Amino acid sequence: MTTLLAPPRTIAAAACRAPWGPTAEGLPGAAPAELPGVPGFVLSRFNPLIADVVVACLGEPGTDGDLTAGSGASTAIVLATTYGDTTTSDVATQRLVDGQVHSPLLFFQSVTTSILGHLTKRYGITGQLSCVSAGTEPALAALELADVLLDEDDVTQVLIVGVETAANERVDWVRERVGTDRLFGPLPHADAAVALLLREDRDGQTSGTRRLSAARWPEYGWLSPLAELAELAAPQA
Repeated sequence: MTTLLAPPRTIAAAACRAPWGPTAEGLPGAAPAELPGVPGFVLSRFNPLIADVVVACLGEPGTDGDLTAGSGASTAIVLATTYGDTTTSDVATQRLVDGQVHSPLLFFQSVTTSILGHLTKRYGITGQLSCVSAGTEPALAALELADVLLDEDDVTQVLIVGVETAANERVDWVRERVGTDRLFGPLPHADAAVALLLREDRDGQTSGTRRLSAARWPEYGWLSPLAELAELAAPQA
């Protein structure tokens, strides 16, 4: 068990996106269909997954439900992922090996946080952007970083996005040679993402200390503790 969220932090909103199809049945956030693409991003489902879970958490930008309205400068984002966009990395590497011209679009998209640039422009978010990949407990690392950011005077809320796509050949190669769950946390059974909007509680109504285990939603892999927090916060979202 690991303490993941303690006073004076509260979850203002949350969302999950589990893989669509049979593997998502019964899971929180199960997508009813494959997610739509994002303009300017190709091939990989990594970026559509992030875009969809962020909009589900924050609300459509520019609407009455937009939770960043008036707080763009004081909103920080923490993206947590173990392997990042391995699909794009593989395609870019294969093109290079085959002697093909390197695509500027793939070069741009291979940066893990490039999708955050797209989203921050839509929402008008100008706060800090961070990306973490932390061995066996990236969920804990993301929450700890959010806690540090919320202690800063100019940050009023932090959006945590945890994301992992289904393992491909590159991921399998790394895990076979470097280590399995002993060095890297368990992976989701397929594509999955969780978004949590954390705020410092200013009204004395904290979410309370949560002691969570990855056992509740094993299909979410290392994202399971975040998915559990999202499920617990659902009535507040």
